[in-house]
Amino acid sequence: MSATDARAAVARARRIVVKIGSRTLAEDAGGSIFDRLAAVCAARRNTAFVVVTSGAIALGVRKLGYRTRPKEVARLQAAAAAGQSLLMRAYEEAFAARGLTVAQVLLTYADLADRTRGNNARAALAALLEAGAVPVLNENDSVAVDEIKLDNDQLAAMVAPLVDAELVVLLSDVEGLLDSQGRRISLVRDVATEALPHVRKSSTGIGTGGMPSKVEAARRATLAGANVVVADARAPDALESLLSGGDVGTLFVAAAERLSAKKYWIAFTLRPRGDVVLDRGASEVVRAKGKSVLSVGILGVRGDFRAGDAVRLVDFEGHEIARGLARCSAIDAARVAGKTRDELAEPLADLSVVVHADEMVVGGHG
Repeated sequence: MSATDARAAVARARRIVVKIGSRTLAEDAGGSIFDRLAAVCAARRNTAFVVVTSGAIALGVRKLGYRTRPKEVARLQAAAAAGQSLLMRAYEEAFAARGLTVAQVLLTYADLADRTRGNNARAALAALLEAGAVPVLNENDSVAVDEIKLDNDQLAAMVAPLVDAELVVLLSDVEGLLDSQGRRISLVRDVATEALPHVRKSSTGIGTGGMPSKVEAARRATLAGANVVVADARAPDALESLLSGGDVGTLFVAAAERLSAKKYWIAFTLRPRGDVVLDRGASEVVRAKGKSVLSVGILGVRGDFRAGDAVRLVDFEGHEIARGLARCSAIDAARVAGKTRDELAEPLADLSVVVHADEMVVGGHG
C-alpha cells in the first residue's frame, strides 16, 4: 500500500478510537483539547467515535493536594476516584455544547480478560454507538491494583476489536515516532523493522506510557485490522487534518491478515497461567504450520493452569512460539506428555489434543 493510499484509508474510517494521554490533559490548562475533540466529533456525524482517556489520576493528584504523583496503590486509587468526576465533567461540558452526548465506561483489564464480561462490554459499546453517544472509556483505576501500573495506550488497542475500529488515533505530546535524526517517520508498514529500532524508553512524572507503549499498542491494534496514527495533540488542527487524509503523525498500516476477535483476545488480553514445553518436532510444526499441540509432542509443563486458561507454548530452549487455550489442566497435561493417543487409556485419550489450532495464536503475541 502506497503512502497516499494509506492516508486515504484513514480518511475513509467511519469507526474511530481516539486516545488522549494524561500529560496532554494535565498541560491543557484551558481545556481546549476537549473543545477541539468535541468539534471534530460534531463535524463528522456519520462517524462513530470512541474516546479512551487518561487523566483521572493526574487531575485527582491536584484535587487532593498531593505534591507529586503518589506511589502507594491506595493513594493512586484515591486520586483516580477524585479526578474521574472532574475528567467526565470536562467531557460533558465540551460535548454538550456541540449537541453531543457522552457516556462514561470504566473498565479494567480483568473485565476484558473474562470472556463473558468482555462480550458484555462489546454489547454495551455497540448500544451506545447505535444511540449516537460517544463512549468515554478509562481504566477503572479506583479499583485496579496490578492494572493501575499499566496505561491506556494498551486499553485503546484492546477496545479496537470490541468496536470493530477502522482507525485508532493515539494523541500525545509528540508529533509521532522520530528517527535517529529526530525526523518524524510518516509511515510504518512493519513495526519490527521500521519502528522498533527507533523506540526510546522514556519515563515522566505524569502518565505511564511513552513511545514504547504507543508502538506496542499500534502493533496490537494493526493486528486487529485497524490503522493507527500517533500524533501531537498540542497541534490545534492535528486530528482534523489526519482525519482528512493529511500527512500528520506516524501512520502504522493495518495488517493484511487480521486476527479474529477470539485470537486477539487470546494473544493480547489473557494472561498466561503456565507454559507447555514442546519438543523440537512439535515446535517446528507449530511455528511453521500453526498445527494443534498434541500430547506426544510435549516435553513438560510449568505453572498451575486449568482447562480454558491461556498458556504459552515454548520450545525446548524456552523461547515462546505461540499462545493458546489449554484443553486440560497442568496436571493432566503432564500425565499425557510424550504419549500418543493410542498409548493413553480412557478417559485420557480425549486429551491427546492439548491446545487446538483454532484456539492458538502463533507469533504476534506479547
